[in-house]
Amino acid sequence: MSTGVRAKQASHIVLPETVIDKKTVLDFLICHFNQIPAGVWRQRIMDGKVHWRNGELIDVDTLFIPRERVYYYREVNQESLIPFKEDIVYQDQHIIVAYKPAFLAVNPSGQFINECLVNRLRERVNNPDLVAVHRLDRATSGLMLMSLNKDSRHDYHQLFKMGMIMKQYHALASLTPKLLADHEAGELVLPLYWTIKNRMVKGAPSFLMKIIEGEANTHSEICLIAIKEGVGLFLLKPITGKTHQLRVHMQSLGMSLLNDGLYPTLQDQAPDNFTRPLKLMAKRLCFIDPITQIKHDISCKGFAEFV
Repeated sequence: MSTGVRAKQASHIVLPETVIDKKTVLDFLICHFNQIPAGVWRQRIMDGKVHWRNGELIDVDTLFIPRERVYYYREVNQESLIPFKEDIVYQDQHIIVAYKPAFLAVNPSGQFINECLVNRLRERVNNPDLVAVHRLDRATSGLMLMSLNKDSRHDYHQLFKMGMIMKQYHALASLTPKLLADHEAGELVLPLYWTIKNRMVKGAPSFLMKIIEGEANTHSEICLIAIKEGVGLFLLKPITGKTHQLRVHMQSLGMSLLNDGLYPTLQDQAPDNFTRPLKLMAKRLCFIDPITQIKHDISCKGFAEFV
């Protein structure tokens, strides 16, 4: 593996107490990151690219110490630049609410190590402690809540864990033939609402989700608010937060999102087509700040240009 591009920020992993069969840190790294050849980890350690929290270098014979943090730097052969800019929509001493463009990952992942929202913002505000407190797919654009301080981070994670933050999305999708016919006949009254509750589990391949029979573990409120040239503008409110939930729920209505490369059909892997972003945007975040008690209602424009 070439080391053409190295992450500017170190990643870390806590050595788990449950692992009892690994004598050295190198043994653990080879086993845990099995997609990376053993020789690559050995070379990284020999090159001084793996260390403890205090900066002390780890060598190939360093013993495995449960609960200690190991720091390392992600490397890829080549990293594509994402030609879209993030924006800071709101900032105070505890948080940033940022707009993430489509195609930009939130965190280092796969072939993207420096080209991600977290690293861009860390450099922009000169704060290596900045982290995202929730998820957004690389394909999805919109608002992200970022934590600036380690001490208060837990309180913002709890907003999502306890359902104390309201999220709304905009989406564009082609109407079903029935809805389109009703619209053209002047028989469709907007807004039109759906409540979707079902059980979602991992599909095949495992990064896809599918709906199965059983007790519901997902819930979305979906509303069609405008129509133009056979395409609907939808307001989506996820009550739960499963991976790809909104994309799968729109597919279940027979209206997969425009430019969705996963649903209903997984497209062949190809370079990003920056002219065809997924039409799903996290448009609005509403929450009471657990530290300042400020009532936030923060929005971006969404797909307002559609109408």
